[in-house]
Amino acid sequence: MKYLLIMHNNPAVLSKLNEDQMKEIGDGHQRFIDAVRASGELVDSVALAQPTESAVVRVRDGAKVVTDGPYIESKEFLGGYYLLECASQERAHELAATIPDANIDGMGVEVRPVIFFFGSDN
Repeated sequence: MKYLLIMHNNPAVLSKLNEDQMKEIGDGHQRFIDAVRASGELVDSVALAQPTESAVVRVRDGAKVVTDGPYIESKEFLGGYYLLECASQERAHELAATIPDANIDGMGVEVRPVIFFFGSDN
């Protein structure tokens, strides 16, 4: 079964980390990617830009309207995800615990089962 391991960034928490701690997070993500790639569990992964670089597209009366945003009133925002193929939910939890974000106070990794997946090679 596929599981989405979701990382919610909290800029207030990350701003308190020093350069060495931030480097360790990046190195830890690379080790995680290497491990799940080697085990064959990695399906896909993305890291997202800051919400200030996003836009919202709506169609109103047949016309496309693009606005900056979404400017959600939240301390956290979606920072990225890993899509994994795991033998069990316990395995997904085990892997999530090895992602550096899971070890930072004020942050964590959300694990959610995927009920539908349609990739570019389907």
